Amino acid sequence: MTTLTAAPVTPHTAVLTSGRLPKWAPWALLGGSFVISAAVFGVAAAGADLADFNIAGTVIVGILLYMVIITVISSIVESRRKAVDRLMTALVATAFLIALLPLISLLWTVVANGIERFDAEFFSYSMRNVIGDGGGIVHAIWGTVLITLTATVISVPIGLMTSIYLVEYGRGKLAKGITFFVDVMTGIPSIVAGLFIYAVFAVLIGPGISMGFMGALALAVLMTPVVVRGSEELLKIVPNELREASYALGVPKWLTILKVVLPTSIAGITTSIMLAISRVIGETAPLLLTAGFTQSMNTNIFDGQMMTLPVFAYNQYMNQGTNPDAAVARAWAAALTLILIVMVLNLLARLIAKLFAPKMSGR
Repeated sequence: MTTLTAAPVTPHTAVLTSGRLPKWAPWALLGGSFVISAAVFGVAAAGADLADFNIAGTVIVGILLYMVIITVISSIVESRRKAVDRLMTALVATAFLIALLPLISLLWTVVANGIERFDAEFFSYSMRNVIGDGGGIVHAIWGTVLITLTATVISVPIGLMTSIYLVEYGRGKLAKGITFFVDVMTGIPSIVAGLFIYAVFAVLIGPGISMGFMGALALAVLMTPVVVRGSEELLKIVPNELREASYALGVPKWLTILKVVLPTSIAGITTSIMLAISRVIGETAPLLLTAGFTQSMNTNIFDGQMMTLPVFAYNQYMNQGTNPDAAVARAWAAALTLILIVMVLNLLARLIAKLFAPKMSGR
């Protein structure tokens, strides 16, 4: 009897994974490109001071050299399609880094110049009776917080209810008219909002008046269209199936909006509100016209002028007094404080959105 023996199976490499560069290869090629570029510029700058070394040129040439090398090697080892993909990836990553450069430069400049005055006195005292050194921004911090909070309390309900009307109820000419005016308000210069509020109060009370509440109204005019636009887009992407399921259970429309639509989009709405706050918290021109400026503490938004952080930074830079270095240092420190406040508010918004977002059942 003849015994049949199975032929040995020769392992084959999968087609989709054959001819691939190792994961470390692109990083090694990138590092090698920078080394070659640095060597070229180092030879060109030989005999000169270290400060004459062209760092920007080294980076640019290194990136261009990397794109050429990775494209050529990938086309040889892998395929032409993969080489094009790696080239496009390098181009997109380079464009992203170029877009980040102004932001990184701005943050570095503000931190480097503003950290000098980050001390207990700066956050404990106002500028009352301060001419040269010393002083602080406690009055400006209180003014910024109170005015921005008041503007948020005014604009968020109006903006949110407007977006609910446009998405859930609005039809016909009225909805189109509201949408048109919201688009117009989105593009108005901030100084126009300040002039509008100042003109209204000048007619009602009298010219020359300034108070924190006027500044809050000016900021609310700028915040409202941003809240409307952001909330409207987020309410539109809520699936209609959720609304229909609620209606099928006999839930009225207003309760469906309150219990289903808004909780579903609360995370995005919170983000849009924070974008609106970030849009107005650094405004200077409308607050100069409406809230004015003062060197003393004032926590009553309905009585007297109030100082805010952007106006404080502007005032310190434009009116440097007897000690220009101290005034400029205070201006940079105020700018850094404003950036930190915006960052804290964004973190709080993320936390609130995470806490109140609808909980999904685990799989």
